[in-house]
Order: sequence, then C-alpha cells, then structure tokens
Amino acid sequence: MATKPLVPPASPLRWLGVVAAPTALALGFLWAGGWLTPHRLTQASLLDTLRAVDGPHPGFRRNHAKGVCVTGWFEGNGNAGGISTASILQPGRVPVVGRFALAGGMPFQADAPAKVRSLALRLMPPDGQEWRIGTNDIPVFPVRTPQEFQALQSASRPDPATGKPDPARVKAFRAAHPWLQAAAQQLSHRSLSSGFTDDTYRSLDSFLFVAKDGTETAVRWAMVPLQTIAPIDGHADDHDYLFRQLIDDIHAQPRQWRLMVTVAGRHDIIDDPSQSWADDDRQIDAGTLTLTTVESEEGGPCTGITFDPLVLPQGIAPSGDPILQARSAAYMRSFAARSGEKPPVPTITPIMTAAPSGAEGKKS
Repeated sequence: MATKPLVPPASPLRWLGVVAAPTALALGFLWAGGWLTPHRLTQASLLDTLRAVDGPHPGFRRNHAKGVCVTGWFEGNGNAGGISTASILQPGRVPVVGRFALAGGMPFQADAPAKVRSLALRLMPPDGQEWRIGTNDIPVFPVRTPQEFQALQSASRPDPATGKPDPARVKAFRAAHPWLQAAAQQLSHRSLSSGFTDDTYRSLDSFLFVAKDGTETAVRWAMVPLQTIAPIDGHADDHDYLFRQLIDDIHAQPRQWRLMVTVAGRHDIIDDPSQSWADDDRQIDAGTLTLTTVESEEGGPCTGITFDPLVLPQGIAPSGDPILQARSAAYMRSFAARSGEKPPVPTITPIMTAAPSGAEGKKS
C-alpha cells in the first residue's frame, strides 16, 4: 500500500498542518461544558470556536457532519473469549447499525484523499449488552490530554488579519510540547487508501477487556479491510467521490473487515492515545464485520444514534485515558445541540440514487 507524506515537517506552520485534520477530529471530541479547564475554556467558547471554524450548520452533528448510514452484522468467533466475557465476542452473529463520515463540522465539504475518515458502529446483541464503537483512520491521536488540546487549539486559531494561524504561536506550541512531535510525524506519513471500504479504522483510545475471573487486559482494536487496498486517486473533479464510491461498492456486494484486537505489551503506554504500541504486540482476530446496505442519514437508521465510546457491554471497560471521558461528553452535547434542529438541505441524499448497481463506480 502506498504511503504519501501529507506535508514536510520543516516549518512550524507546516507542522501544524500535519495535525490540522486530526485536530478537527479532536475538537469535536473535546467540547464539553467547562470539562477541560473550567476557568479558561467553557462550553460556550468551544461551541463558538466550532462555529468559527466550520460555520453554523443546524441539525447536523457538530463533528463528522458529512456521513451516511450503513447496516449489516458482526460475527464473533470466540478467539477473544479468553480475555473478555462480552457476549458480542463469543461465537455468533449480531446486527449492526453504523455510519461512515468525514471529520469536521462541515456537512458539505468536498471529499479529498487525506481527510480523516471515520467508521462508527452500534452492535446490538439479543442480551441488550450493546457496544458502541467510534474508530478513525489515523494511527494515533494528535494530543495526550484535554489540556494539551486546549493549547493546540489556542496555537492554531486563525489570525483575523490573515485568516491563517500565527507561526509564532505554532512555534511556541511546538517548543512547549516536544513529545507530540512523534505523533505529528506518524500523522504526516500515514498511509492513504482509495476510499472508505479499503481503509483501516482504529479505536485510538485504549480499553480494558475483563475476563471471567476479573483479570483486566489493556487493548486497542482496529477494523482491517478484507477488500484489496487500492492506491489513492484524487478525483479532483468530483466533490463527493469518496461517498459515491462507498455507495457503489456496497451496492455491488457486501464489504467486510476483521476486528483485530491488539493486546498491550509490557512497554506500551495505556492511557496516552498519542503513543503508538509495539509492532510485535499480540494480535487477536476477534470476528468479522459485514456491511450490506448504505442509506442517507436523512431519516436513516443511524440518524438518532450517538456513537458514544463509553457505551460498553459487560466484559469491556474504559481505560484511564482522559480523552475517553471528553469524547463521551462531546457526543452527548452534540446530540443535545442538534436535537430539534432540522437540516436545511440534504447532504448525501442526491447521490444515493446514482448508479445503484455500482456499474459506473470504481470498485475497491
């Protein structure tokens, strides 16, 4: 699979560009009312920042605004049953409602190869122990804590005179947070696939699998595609090419991913999502996700779902990662903010009827 550096890490402003898209992702995670640092950052100021960056879009999610619903099933194979009692991980099939989206609060943004893509899932076993998953196609999170995010946000805010970040503020942020350089390098050199269905989606945060005897095992997970990974193709002439290709792909045939669980090694840092784990950590193939249908979010099955990553079944628990709590709060705030609002115009709906057989689309 081809690897494409997005920007060189030379200048401070370019270094900031490396984390621009993941920072938009982080911004949506972390705007909880007064949760970050109550005396300096409030719900109102963060909401104002979101509006300043992406503009007001009533009725849409405050982050990952451009997206579509998908449905299918997850089939556990029992391989992870020794470290978790979660019924979803035992042999058997459970229904799934999910959502593919782009990071950011702009529902009408143009698709582009390097934009952060997400896959959110709601797994619904018959025992009611549902599991909600939020994954993204970046290797690590750009910061460690909500406080670091606040500093990054301050450094990257546009200067009213130029409309761009102030290089001096960016340089100061780099100097004050040198440990984030490794995460920035990974983000700048992340591999890019052709579209949604041949992409890998990662939990970023760590969780704890709980065994029958109470033993806790720190894990991260990824949805790894069974489809052949194709090289990127810019499609500069198509504003919605990623979603058009996704629709064509799923209309053509079901698409599948392996749920690969990574068990933390002795030297892995559990509660810091900006740190990668060792390449030789134990991997467990825990089951297969199959997606069979794709629908517009306007009235679709995922419309009213908040994909809160702390909705966990028995047998899975949160780690001490502080970003997890902020993500959960942000998802609930976003849902409350958009409840009762109605989107003025549809987003992906106009292209849902195009090429239903997938004959005109490009396959992964």
